[in-house]
Amino acid sequence: MTDAPLDPAQVEARVRRWLDRAVIGLNLCPFAKAVVAKGQVRIVVSDASTERALLEQLGEELALLRDTAADLVDTTLLVHPQVLGDFLDYNDFLGDADALVEAMELDGVLQVASFHPDYRFADTPGDDPANLTNRAPYPILHLLREDSVDRAVAAYPDPDAIIERNIATVRALGFDGWQALLDDGDAGRPGRADAP
Repeated sequence: MTDAPLDPAQVEARVRRWLDRAVIGLNLCPFAKAVVAKGQVRIVVSDASTERALLEQLGEELALLRDTAADLVDTTLLVHPQVLGDFLDYNDFLGDADALVEAMELDGVLQVASFHPDYRFADTPGDDPANLTNRAPYPILHLLREDSVDRAVAAYPDPDAIIERNIATVRALGFDGWQALLDDGDAGRPGRADAP
């Protein structure tokens, strides 16, 4: 995504700020606050610079999540700032990620969700703030346990309303409000989640 090497600590700090201010702060995911508070979110900043290296690391992280108790690590954010900066390439890669889940016989056990600085839902204009619900400072593969997702959804009174509420929230905020929420004097750095 960038020619300059990125400091992994800085990348992680920006991802944590996005988690705190957007995902939890705007309540985009009502299930996130508890796992973050319990320290059950693993954030891995990948040094992969090719899709092949990223796929290998994804396999390692899927195996680690499979083999680790949920009370220690419930979910993993695999942040990959040096590869798949183009959203269409990233979107294509998600098919490889799903195929890997199946090849590892983890279908129905783990799933991969997606976040990207240029995320765009199908049939949605690029300038629609609704896309902000899945935008993050860097491309991220979010590894989730199916059991945890099922429990969280079952405990929520109206899970279908989450998407509608999130879209209304980010549309009211707009691109400028989103950027202001995430900025900490780092405007202009790679990975900004601003308007296309």
